[in-house]
Amino acid sequence: MIRTARPSDEPDIRSCAEQAYARYVPLMGRKPAPMVADFASQIAARHVHVATNSQDEVQGFIVFYAEGDHLLLENVAVFPSATGRGIGKDLVSFCEVSARRRGLGSVHLYTNEKMSDNLSIYPRLGYVEVDRRVEDGFHRVYFVKDVS
Repeated sequence: MIRTARPSDEPDIRSCAEQAYARYVPLMGRKPAPMVADFASQIAARHVHVATNSQDEVQGFIVFYAEGDHLLLENVAVFPSATGRGIGKDLVSFCEVSARRRGLGSVHLYTNEKMSDNLSIYPRLGYVEVDRRVEDGFHRVYFVKDVS
């Protein structure tokens, strides 16, 4: 099940981000942006959704919001103990459906060039690389998917 995150989910969301992104810290030399996000504010703004199991335990989360004529998918992570079950793919699909429901034609996202798994996953999900740039010291790769 995917639902809007509640304030009480924040510790689980933070833990999920820490665990999911920890392997990238040595490659990047610092914590990636999703590990230091202000999840409390994002939850309050209703930008965070969680995937839960049958006991309503958080398995993963996604952060997205409207930005002009598209949705910006800012963060998606799954607990390492829950990977391989399609949870990340379901969360991304949920974001795409949300974009269509809002009448937005595309989903935009970016990832770090050191996150090699993401560089292969997003194209398999239909995302097209559109740019690479350095922002805040991060080497980012930008993708877009038409969902209209």
